[in-house]
Amino acid sequence: MVDTEQVRLQKFLAAQGVASRRQVEAMIVDGAIRVNGTIATLGTKVDPARDRVTVRGRAAVSRTTGPVTLLVNKPRGLICSHSDPHHTRTIYNLIPPPWNRQRLLCAGRLDKESDGMVILTSDGDLMQRLTHPAHRVVKRYLVTLSRPFQPAHRNLILDGIVDDDERLRAEKIVPVKRGRNAECSLEVHLEHGRKREIRRLFEHFGYFVERLHRFQIGSLQLRGVGPGRVRALSRAEIERLFENPS
Repeated sequence: MVDTEQVRLQKFLAAQGVASRRQVEAMIVDGAIRVNGTIATLGTKVDPARDRVTVRGRAAVSRTTGPVTLLVNKPRGLICSHSDPHHTRTIYNLIPPPWNRQRLLCAGRLDKESDGMVILTSDGDLMQRLTHPAHRVVKRYLVTLSRPFQPAHRNLILDGIVDDDERLRAEKIVPVKRGRNAECSLEVHLEHGRKREIRRLFEHFGYFVERLHRFQIGSLQLRGVGPGRVRALSRAEIERLFENPS
């Protein structure tokens, strides 16, 4: 009879924030995971209270609390990485105790010069849901260009381009009709988010992106969280990340 306290190794490690279940499966196949000193195989189950699990030699310690998901308002100048030899400050420097003791994954990065909404989570499965293209999670950005946007380029950007063997495209482009430099400002929607995708799209048509600000994911907006500030998301707010924006 199977011990009712045992869980599949993939589920356990995803809950620890090590990686998504699919990524854990790949690590198991590679022989990177051991349970009580023995190389794990697909189908291995563990008792988090008794078994010792290591990933590439490092222990994966079971948490007594559930996974944590944070909303971060990233300022410009920080990178979305745990460490980088060329930069001293990362988005993880913003995380206060006790959350900074969690292994947090970045569910959709922003480059160093971009700012706005970033989701950090210790839940590997949630990270996979937010970042995998199949889930079509909509992200909204405010983009400020170096010169007025030409309407003739709108459909070309929506149809997409090929750059470095990658297909890049925006889902929606909405002109910003009010405010300073309105003719240079756009609201851009993406469902995927390849590396520097918006910048590459507009650069292809001769624009330079002066500011890129992410203000919404799904139907959850960046409100009440100032630059450099962090707050935990409730379960209801997490579900709003997957709702179609109105």
